[in-house]
Amino acid sequence: MAEKTNVMRILDKAKIEYKTYDYTNSGAISGKDVAVSMGQDPSKVFKTLVTQAKSKQYYVFMIPVLKELDLKKAAKAVGEKALSMIPQKDLLSVTGYIHGGCSPIGMKKSFKTCIDVSAQSIDTIIFSAGKIGRQVETSPNSLKNFINAKYFDLIKSDN
Repeated sequence: MAEKTNVMRILDKAKIEYKTYDYTNSGAISGKDVAVSMGQDPSKVFKTLVTQAKSKQYYVFMIPVLKELDLKKAAKAVGEKALSMIPQKDLLSVTGYIHGGCSPIGMKKSFKTCIDVSAQSIDTIIFSAGKIGRQVETSPNSLKNFINAKYFDLIKSDN
């Protein structure tokens, strides 16, 4: 068994049940490839995105890997006029995580976090365990309550 990540240790300490996935040797890079390599429905696999407002505040959003974050909806969800994705080069210094391994659990600081409403209609949600190649699965409400997140409609409409 692979070594536990910091995210897994935090979940253990909080006594939150979770399942782990290791896709380290799969060659998967995109969210869709990650879901397929784990044999999971991509609508259950969520990515963690970090944004910044003009106020210099950072916000975290979790959406299904096949979807795109609607920055207008996201800004409205957190009470900002506008948001932009943070530059990839800033991700490590802001969150403590690298691109592809960013988790909503265990960031350097606690940021206001929103989870797309689609998570409410599924039993479990899969997201990064804080390291590329590792994912954890838990109930959306367990995650929401633990990180003090809120559900919002965050994804771009399929037009």
